[in-house]
Amino acid sequence: MDRVTALFVDGMGAAAATSGILSQLQGRIFALLYLREGPVALEEIASELEQSKSNVSVNIRGLVDWHLVRRTRLGGSRKDHYEAATDFWRVLQEIMERRFRWNVRQVLAAAGEAERAAAEGSREARPFVAARLGALRGFFAAIDAGIGAFTQGRPLDPAALRNVLPLTAARARQRR
Repeated sequence: MDRVTALFVDGMGAAAATSGILSQLQGRIFALLYLREGPVALEEIASELEQSKSNVSVNIRGLVDWHLVRRTRLGGSRKDHYEAATDFWRVLQEIMERRFRWNVRQVLAAAGEAERAAAEGSREARPFVAARLGALRGFFAAIDAGIGAFTQGRPLDPAALRNVLPLTAARARQRR
Protein backbone atom coordinates (compact mmCIF):
# COMPACT_ATOMS: atom_id res chain seq x y z
CA MET A 1 0.00 0.00 0.00
CA ASP A 2 1.40 3.42 -0.88
CA ARG A 3 2.16 6.04 1.78
CA VAL A 4 -0.87 8.26 1.04
CA THR A 5 -3.27 5.33 1.25
CA ALA A 6 -1.60 4.03 4.42
CA LEU A 7 -1.93 7.42 6.12
CA PHE A 8 -5.58 7.71 5.15
CA VAL A 9 -6.36 4.11 6.14
CA ASP A 10 -4.75 4.54 9.57
CA GLY A 11 -6.40 7.92 10.15
CA MET A 12 -9.85 6.69 9.21
CA GLY A 13 -9.34 3.61 11.37
CA ALA A 14 -8.54 5.81 14.36
CA ALA A 15 -11.55 8.04 13.68
CA ALA A 16 -13.88 5.05 13.34
CA ALA A 17 -12.59 3.52 16.58
CA THR A 18 -13.75 6.58 18.52
CA SER A 19 -17.02 7.07 16.62
CA GLY A 20 -19.12 4.67 18.64
CA ILE A 21 -20.54 3.44 15.34
CA LEU A 22 -17.74 1.66 13.48
CA SER A 23 -14.78 -0.45 14.52
CA GLN A 24 -11.22 0.50 13.68
CA LEU A 25 -11.07 -2.20 11.02
CA GLN A 26 -14.31 -0.98 9.45
CA GLY A 27 -12.80 2.49 9.17
CA ARG A 28 -9.68 1.06 7.60
CA ILE A 29 -11.69 -1.02 5.10
CA PHE A 30 -13.81 1.98 4.11
CA ALA A 31 -10.72 4.16 3.66
CA LEU A 32 -8.98 1.58 1.50
CA LEU A 33 -12.03 1.18 -0.73
CA TYR A 34 -12.63 4.93 -0.90
CA LEU A 35 -9.21 5.52 -2.46
CA ARG A 36 -9.65 2.78 -5.06
CA GLU A 37 -11.00 3.61 -8.51
CA GLY A 38 -12.97 0.41 -8.90
CA PRO A 39 -14.43 -2.48 -6.91
CA VAL A 40 -12.02 -4.61 -4.86
CA ALA A 41 -12.29 -8.33 -4.04
CA LEU A 42 -12.49 -9.45 -0.42
CA GLU A 43 -9.19 -11.32 -0.71
CA GLU A 44 -7.39 -8.21 -1.90
CA ILE A 45 -8.83 -6.12 0.95
CA ALA A 46 -7.70 -8.73 3.47
CA SER A 47 -4.23 -8.86 1.93
CA GLU A 48 -3.79 -5.07 1.80
CA LEU A 49 -4.88 -4.66 5.43
CA GLU A 50 -3.02 -7.77 6.61
CA GLN A 51 -6.20 -9.24 8.08
CA SER A 52 -7.85 -12.61 7.73
CA LYS A 53 -10.45 -12.94 5.02
CA SER A 54 -13.07 -13.98 7.61
CA ASN A 55 -12.36 -10.92 9.79
CA VAL A 56 -12.71 -8.61 6.79
CA SER A 57 -15.89 -10.40 5.71
CA VAL A 58 -17.53 -9.93 9.13
CA ASN A 59 -16.57 -6.25 9.28
CA ILE A 60 -17.55 -5.48 5.71
CA ARG A 61 -21.10 -6.72 6.40
CA GLY A 62 -21.46 -3.92 8.96
CA LEU A 63 -20.24 -1.39 6.41
CA VAL A 64 -22.78 -2.66 3.89
CA ASP A 65 -25.48 -2.40 6.56
CA TRP A 66 -24.56 1.25 7.23
CA HIS A 67 -24.54 1.95 3.45
CA LEU A 68 -20.87 2.90 3.59
CA VAL A 69 -19.86 0.09 1.26
CA ARG A 70 -21.78 -1.68 -1.49
CA ARG A 71 -21.31 -5.19 -2.80
CA THR A 72 -21.00 -5.53 -6.54
CA ARG A 73 -20.29 -8.25 -9.06
CA LEU A 74 -17.76 -8.03 -11.85
CA GLY A 75 -18.42 -9.81 -15.13
CA GLY A 76 -16.52 -13.06 -15.42
CA SER A 77 -15.87 -13.36 -11.67
CA ARG A 78 -17.81 -15.34 -9.09
CA LYS A 79 -16.30 -13.34 -6.24
CA ASP A 80 -18.02 -10.47 -4.50
CA HIS A 81 -16.30 -7.14 -4.92
CA TYR A 82 -16.81 -4.03 -2.84
CA GLU A 83 -16.66 -0.30 -3.35
CA ALA A 84 -17.02 2.64 -1.00
CA ALA A 85 -20.07 4.85 -1.01
CA THR A 86 -19.54 8.41 -2.13
CA ASP A 87 -22.99 9.80 -1.28
CA PHE A 88 -22.11 11.07 2.18
CA TRP A 89 -25.44 12.84 2.52
CA ARG A 90 -27.20 9.46 2.34
CA VAL A 91 -24.71 7.87 4.73
CA LEU A 92 -25.13 10.61 7.31
CA GLN A 93 -28.91 10.45 6.98
CA GLU A 94 -28.77 6.74 7.73
CA ILE A 95 -26.50 7.22 10.74
CA MET A 96 -28.63 10.05 12.13
CA GLU A 97 -31.85 8.11 11.72
CA ARG A 98 -30.67 4.74 12.94
CA ARG A 99 -28.24 5.72 15.65
CA PHE A 100 -29.01 9.12 17.12
CA ARG A 101 -32.73 9.39 16.58
CA TRP A 102 -33.27 6.07 18.32
CA ASN A 103 -31.41 7.40 21.39
CA VAL A 104 -33.39 10.64 21.34
CA ARG A 105 -36.63 8.70 21.24
CA GLN A 106 -35.51 6.63 24.22
CA VAL A 107 -35.09 9.85 26.21
CA LEU A 108 -38.51 11.07 25.07
CA ALA A 109 -40.14 7.81 26.13
CA ALA A 110 -38.43 7.89 29.53
CA ALA A 111 -39.48 11.51 30.10
CA GLY A 112 -43.07 10.74 29.12
CA GLU A 113 -43.24 7.75 31.45
CA ALA A 114 -41.71 9.77 34.30
CA GLU A 115 -44.18 12.63 33.67
CA ARG A 116 -47.10 10.21 33.96
CA ALA A 117 -45.65 8.79 37.18
CA ALA A 118 -45.00 12.30 38.57
CA ALA A 119 -48.62 13.26 37.92
CA GLU A 120 -49.61 10.44 40.26
CA GLY A 121 -46.91 11.24 42.88
CA SER A 122 -46.72 13.63 45.83
CA ARG A 123 -48.02 17.14 45.36
CA GLU A 124 -44.83 18.79 46.70
CA ALA A 125 -42.53 17.36 44.04
CA ARG A 126 -44.95 17.70 41.13
CA PRO A 127 -44.28 21.30 39.94
CA PHE A 128 -40.50 21.02 40.10
CA VAL A 129 -40.35 17.54 38.54
CA ALA A 130 -42.98 18.42 35.92
CA ALA A 131 -41.00 21.53 34.91
CA ARG A 132 -37.74 19.61 34.65
CA LEU A 133 -39.27 16.77 32.65
CA GLY A 134 -41.15 19.20 30.41
CA ALA A 135 -37.95 21.10 29.66
CA LEU A 136 -36.11 17.89 28.84
CA ARG A 137 -38.96 16.61 26.67
CA GLY A 138 -39.22 19.93 24.81
CA PHE A 139 -35.51 20.00 24.09
CA PHE A 140 -35.34 16.41 22.87
CA ALA A 141 -38.53 16.81 20.84
CA ALA A 142 -36.81 19.67 18.99
CA ILE A 143 -33.75 17.48 18.38
CA ASP A 144 -36.03 14.69 17.13
CA ALA A 145 -37.73 17.12 14.76
CA GLY A 146 -34.33 18.37 13.55
CA ILE A 147 -33.07 14.86 12.87
CA GLY A 148 -36.34 14.05 11.10
CA ALA A 149 -36.01 17.10 8.88
CA PHE A 150 -32.37 16.33 8.13
CA THR A 151 -33.00 12.68 7.23
CA GLN A 152 -35.84 13.71 4.92
CA GLY A 153 -33.76 16.45 3.29
CA ARG A 154 -36.07 19.27 4.29
CA PRO A 155 -35.53 22.39 6.39
CA LEU A 156 -36.30 22.39 10.10
CA ASP A 157 -39.67 23.94 10.87
CA PRO A 158 -38.99 26.90 13.20
CA ALA A 159 -42.10 25.92 15.18
CA ALA A 160 -40.16 22.91 16.45
CA LEU A 161 -37.88 25.29 18.35
CA ARG A 162 -40.63 27.40 19.93
CA ASN A 163 -40.86 25.16 22.99
CA VAL A 164 -37.10 25.14 23.52
CA LEU A 165 -36.32 28.86 23.20
CA PRO A 166 -38.52 29.98 26.14
CA LEU A 167 -36.90 27.29 28.30
CA THR A 168 -33.46 28.59 27.35
CA ALA A 169 -34.41 32.16 28.25
CA ALA A 170 -35.89 31.05 31.58
CA ARG A 171 -32.73 29.09 32.38
CA ALA A 172 -30.57 32.15 31.63
CA ARG A 173 -32.67 34.26 34.00
CA GLN A 174 -32.26 31.68 36.77
CA ARG A 175 -28.46 31.86 36.52
CA ARG A 176 -28.33 35.61 37.10
